[in-house]
Parts: sequence; C-alpha cells; structure tokens
Amino acid sequence: MKQKKRRDPIPGKNATREELAEFWDTHSAADYWDELNPIKDRVAKNLSQGITIRFDELSLTKLRKKAYKKGIGPTTLARMWILDRLAST
Repeated sequence: MKQKKRRDPIPGKNATREELAEFWDTHSAADYWDELNPIKDRVAKNLSQGITIRFDELSLTKLRKKAYKKGIGPTTLARMWILDRLAST
C-alpha cells in the first residue's frame, strides 16, 4: 500500500499574496492536485484586430508596475481601461 507523503497545508483564504507566492515558489501544484479545485473562467474570443500604442518610457514603466500589482500583463490592463472608458462614454 502506498503511503501518502506528508505535505505542508496550502495557505488559507486569509493568506497574503506574498505568503501564497512564497508557498507556491517552494511547492509543486502536482503534489496538491487532489486538493485544488478547477475554476470556470471566461476568455474573450475572436480578438481579431490589433493596434499598436506607443508610450514614453516613464508611462510604460508605470503601466507595467500597475499591471504587475494586479497580477496581469500590461496589454491586458490597457485593454481593460480602454474598454471601461468606451463603455462609460
């Protein structure tokens, strides 16, 4: 009979982002697969058109920092802001 390997508990819902990052930096999700729950996520389909927007270095750095704090890419954040602004006008 296979014995289960003793594992550290996954941080709870009150864990900070830093605590979660530290935990997953040192643990493999494969070892916790039986405890993880799938989520349903909607992803935009048919994003068929693209545009290029140029920023000065300071503005691009600010955008990247804000996106990083939210855990998303700068392109995604810019798209969210633009769509939000379009919806409000």
